[in-house]
Amino acid sequence: MTRSTSPTAADRARQIAPVLKALSDENRLTILLAVADRASSVTELTATTGLSQTLVSHHLKALRENGLVAVTPVGRRNVYSLCCDAVAEPIALLSTLAGAGAGDTPTTSRPSRSTP
Repeated sequence: MTRSTSPTAADRARQIAPVLKALSDENRLTILLAVADRASSVTELTATTGLSQTLVSHHLKALRENGLVAVTPVGRRNVYSLCCDAVAEPIALLSTLAGAGAGDTPTTSRPSRSTP
């Protein structure tokens, strides 16, 4: 009989690290926030972000490889959007935190932790 074990914290960290690395680049985060607002083509993202087409495409590749954006072919172009609600919720939270001024308290509450 095989016993299923839960992933350790180190296992989970190894899975999460590449996604956080993808999010740590300001240009990638800019693109992700733009597609969170509205699904867009590379041309639209270039206009929205001010980044070159080559740079937008480069960063979209990293976001796709980490499962953060989905691509849908529409005619002769690709339209990029957030992959899923699992990404939309943290992106909305990050936007809220970024919008809070220095000294402001974010509007979300943190669950209390009990100590053993």
